Amino acid sequence: MSTDPSAQMADVQSRILAILKQRGEATTQEIAAQLDVTYEAVRQQVKQLEANGLVGRRPEPNPAGVGRPLRYYSLTPAGEHYFPKQYDDLAVSLIDAVGESLGRDALQQVLAALADDEVAAWEQRLAGLSLEARLEALRDYYIDGDPFMTAVGDEESLALVERNCPYLNVALRRPALCSLTVSVLSRLLGYRVTRVRRFQDGDGRCVFRVHLDRPLAPDQLRFEFEGDQH
Repeated sequence: MSTDPSAQMADVQSRILAILKQRGEATTQEIAAQLDVTYEAVRQQVKQLEANGLVGRRPEPNPAGVGRPLRYYSLTPAGEHYFPKQYDDLAVSLIDAVGESLGRDALQQVLAALADDEVAAWEQRLAGLSLEARLEALRDYYIDGDPFMTAVGDEESLALVERNCPYLNVALRRPALCSLTVSVLSRLLGYRVTRVRRFQDGDGRCVFRVHLDRPLAPDQLRFEFEGDQH
């Protein structure tokens, strides 16, 4: 057994999260009793979990009618993600179901509708910005404040480099999803965008190159699969 205090604390926090997952909610006293540890030890770890946004609390009047309200803790949405999910498998199944049941054209129509929504949402944020400013703003395309997306280049060559694809598990299995990003970026920037480096090829990143010699008219592109680009 590890004697590292930090490892022990992490183990206690994991067990607390598991209890809340199983019970739905619990007080500090109930958690301490189930873990057979002191109230103070649990209180400190629950406080840390709350600070990290993994658990939340709600007060409940004390049944005795006196004293402080009881605090019931439960998992937050962030805490729920601590436990295994199968979103990736579901996404792959949905992509396959559309393509296999309705055909490639239907899948293209679905992805085109998603692209339209993305473009409409982003156009409001990018209105009035220069090309370089648009590229810089699109660093947040996947995640606001994304520390792993960078805008690089100069007036002759521009690109977005993503080193942490949040959809990687699905994208590795169904690269068609990446065509959505390429199409949206092309429309928002007004120039043809292609991926010149790909996670699927073992490059450890995706590099979206902006082809400044290939401008696009606003209505020239809605959505297309990467292999269909010309």
